[in-house]
Amino acid sequence: MTPFPLAARTLGVAAWLLAGLLAAATPAVAQDAAAMRSKHAASQDKFATNQFGRPLVLESTQTSGDLRGDVYTIVDHPFATAQQALRSVENWCDILILHLNVKRCRPGANGKSIALNVGRKFDQPLEDSYELEFDWRLAAATPEYLSVQLSAEEGPLSTRNYRIQVEAVPIDARHSMIHMSYAYGYGFAARMAMQTYLSTLGRNKVGFSITGRNAEGKPIFIGGVLGLLERNTMRYYLAIDAYLNSYASPPAEQFEKRIREWYGSTERYAPQLHEMEQNDYLEMKRKEMKRQQQG
Repeated sequence: MTPFPLAARTLGVAAWLLAGLLAAATPAVAQDAAAMRSKHAASQDKFATNQFGRPLVLESTQTSGDLRGDVYTIVDHPFATAQQALRSVENWCDILILHLNVKRCRPGANGKSIALNVGRKFDQPLEDSYELEFDWRLAAATPEYLSVQLSAEEGPLSTRNYRIQVEAVPIDARHSMIHMSYAYGYGFAARMAMQTYLSTLGRNKVGFSITGRNAEGKPIFIGGVLGLLERNTMRYYLAIDAYLNSYASPPAEQFEKRIREWYGSTERYAPQLHEMEQNDYLEMKRKEMKRQQQG
């Protein structure tokens, strides 16, 4: 693991948390694809009317020592395009680097792992970040279903059992449904770090779920740990979305389009996701990508 001073580690964790082969169509894969289609059918009303201005559903759950966020959405990309873009481990580093807390991403030589450096929401040296080792797996890739899974046993300050999964199924010739889940477990140290963050820097921050209405009829958004989880889940989903939207561009133009797309998408939800000005984000990501390309 990369050295990580305690003070920087605490704030970095708050930002971070508070933030192959064609598979055969096994019964489990068919079941997963069927579950996605069932979710699509059950979500029509939420896709049509929601706080996001697009066909998107965000769910968040907290159990004892575990947090999970789920995004379900319809994208304007054929399934074949989404599958081609998301089934390569190398492409995932181009996706993950868009998140403002990700400082560097490197695929493993075996094509089955990713080393991710995470840190604070501004430019910082790599030695002040924390490195997570993710196992990367193409769990399924059939003409009707895609599943990519990332997992890491340990993270900063007693966080553990990180799980990221992305699933996709075709809806019609031009559209796909994508499900992204982001989850992790946490212990005492992470709980204390989250409480500190939520009582200081994050005390006025909110998520996306609407918990009620005020006297003027305006929505009251969820706060606390689940609000923090929802913000981070959306940031990762919007990175996938930005990557897909730039995938057909000429290779030399893709990175610049991706970072501008990601920033613009987050600013659509500025009350939840705004952290820095556009030029600061763009310059930070250009510098981080240059460092990433240099190895």
